[in-house]
Amino acid sequence: MPVYKEEKTNTWRVIYRYTDWKGERKQTSKRGFATRREAQAWEREQLNKVTADVDMTFASFIDHYAEDMKTRLKENTWNNKEHIIRTKLLPYFGKLKLSSITPQQIITWQNELMNCKDENGKPYSPVYLRTIHTQLSAVFNHAVRYYKLKENPCQKAGAMGKKKAREMNFWTKDKYLRFAGAIRDKPMAYHAFQMLYWCGIREGELLALTPADFDFTRETVTISKSYQRIKGRDVITDPKTEKSNRTITLPDFLAAEMRQYIDSLYGIQPDERVFPFTNSFLHHEMDRGCRLSGVKRIRVHDLRHSAISLLIDMGFSPLAIADRVGHEAIEITYNYAHLFPSKQQDMAKQLSQAMKEPSVPPDRPPDAPKLTLVKNESAA
Repeated sequence: MPVYKEEKTNTWRVIYRYTDWKGERKQTSKRGFATRREAQAWEREQLNKVTADVDMTFASFIDHYAEDMKTRLKENTWNNKEHIIRTKLLPYFGKLKLSSITPQQIITWQNELMNCKDENGKPYSPVYLRTIHTQLSAVFNHAVRYYKLKENPCQKAGAMGKKKAREMNFWTKDKYLRFAGAIRDKPMAYHAFQMLYWCGIREGELLALTPADFDFTRETVTISKSYQRIKGRDVITDPKTEKSNRTITLPDFLAAEMRQYIDSLYGIQPDERVFPFTNSFLHHEMDRGCRLSGVKRIRVHDLRHSAISLLIDMGFSPLAIADRVGHEAIEITYNYAHLFPSKQQDMAKQLSQAMKEPSVPPDRPPDAPKLTLVKNESAA
């Protein structure tokens, strides 16, 4: 490929020609290199990128990764991944060759992150550390699967952090009712939290609801979309997972409340949002309600945990709960079983009672006469 010295600027220019994946001839160029060697290095990197050679830099491979993944993911999902890549991966691995990154370098990177502090001076949470590591591993897995990288160095280095938080915060029904009573003065906030608690829906699912989603004859609400605020835009997407598409039967009191509330929204159209605000409004109202009620603050998302916990305490099966709340796998529902320690106490009491009750030997029926052993005198 031609490398030229530009006399006017005393810099070097590269003209790079290649054949793209459609078989079409393309040309690109870049100016401003201080030395011929820098220009040639850039040229070699472009060749590695076009031929998908794993000798390309990690930063160059991220360009491929973005092209492959961005259109397959929801906009908000990609934005979250891109933020981690830009702030946590590229500063460390960007200039390294993809094929030369070693497990030892991964471990060193992990150690640096585990010693990092956030903007509040606190260490990153174990869950966030695991999320960062998972993203790096996903990049290498993509290179192994589609770009002939021999192995994923993250597998040898091992993970950091933890998959999930050790505890889930939740409110009992009594605590929620105290909170709800404190925010009844704002109908929009009150009805939003009623839907979150009694239906166990996600914030995005709540904020995407329209009048057309409610069937007050059958007392149901259909979850078929999710709302997100992305870079100043209102974005409606599909729900989080396929199982998130579901129809929930409302408690009769909630159906009556929501019908009255929607009827009070003057001029609202069937396809307009019933709750025309963003997550920040919910967080603000959560703060206000907790301050007024004296209930300990939890996250808005923890109302979903609270709803699931209530259903578990009421004795519903994990399968039924998973269908109602839209869990992709029933194993997710089982993660909530520990939230009611009173269940363990009930189990212990019932086991104690069972121990006190007379038992029947398994080798004879309950009404069988007792056998009396008679000593055989002749045998003596």
